[in-house]
Amino acid sequence: MTETSDLTSVRASYDAVAVEYARLVGTELARKPLDRAMLAAFAEYVRGDGVRGDEGRGGRAVADLGCGPGRVTAHLDGLGVRAFGVDLSPAMVAVARRTYPGLRFEVGSMTALDVADGVLGGVLAWYSTVHTPPAELPVVFAEFARVLAPGGHVLIAFKAGDERIRLEHAYGHPVELDVYWTPPDLVADLLAGAGLTEVARLVRGPDPRENSPQGFLLARKG
Repeated sequence: MTETSDLTSVRASYDAVAVEYARLVGTELARKPLDRAMLAAFAEYVRGDGVRGDEGRGGRAVADLGCGPGRVTAHLDGLGVRAFGVDLSPAMVAVARRTYPGLRFEVGSMTALDVADGVLGGVLAWYSTVHTPPAELPVVFAEFARVLAPGGHVLIAFKAGDERIRLEHAYGHPVELDVYWTPPDLVADLLAGAGLTEVARLVRGPDPRENSPQGFLLARKG
């Protein structure tokens, strides 16, 4: 698959900010109880949802797509989920491997995962679709559905709204990033179009360091 210029920009931008990003967001979940609650619910579903072929600790594997420095992958591991991380940025993956040497992290794109059909118990996209234009989300969600086993779950965290913001500087570095705020109803509809049925959603107000409401949507395959 030919890589788009958007993906090239996202990779270069996150390569540039990887170390500073990891430092700034490393303990972020500790001050966000509702975010942790959604992750806990997701973990409980993927540990015990009865997906065919579950075995061993945490059932089928769960992919944290756009894992960045690995903090949420590690959080899922702490919840008893057999999680691994995938990120477009080699620098982010390097940080994750150094920080969490006991976990698996790979360089890859969520638009073309190196994962067989129907093998995962869960897919987490923790703000990793925010740089994807809404018109391109059906391709991404179809890839999520492809790798999920029947009965598997996906949890998406995103900026709730209907706006595009251009970032040219972030985390102390020049970047080239578009950030998309997406209406929760649109996210649910696009997931449904990929065969992923909404289970629950949460929209919370922004905390003091955020500039938009935050959306979380849990869906199930088949």
